[in-house]
Amino acid sequence: MIRHIVLFKIKEEYKQEIPQLVRNFEGMKGRIEGLIDLEAGQDILHSERSYDLALITLFRDRESFDAYQTHPVHMPVKKRMHEVRSGSVACDFEI
Repeated sequence: MIRHIVLFKIKEEYKQEIPQLVRNFEGMKGRIEGLIDLEAGQDILHSERSYDLALITLFRDRESFDAYQTHPVHMPVKKRMHEVRSGSVACDFEI
């Protein structure tokens, strides 16, 4: 299985949209084959090292993760995140 974790910094002018961004992520649940689990949430601490939004997913295998990258359900969510983020970091590992 592949664990995919992404942390996002959101541009100031889009921070009020974070709850909708979380719902966008959650809307992918059950709609992408091989996506076993998905969690998304807004940061609650707002410390200087905090990111604004986290996405944590679990994929059946590398093939499923690779297919997710261009899946039609994922693409509009990915596009919106590219528009509203000021930065992101990711870590992907096998479990």
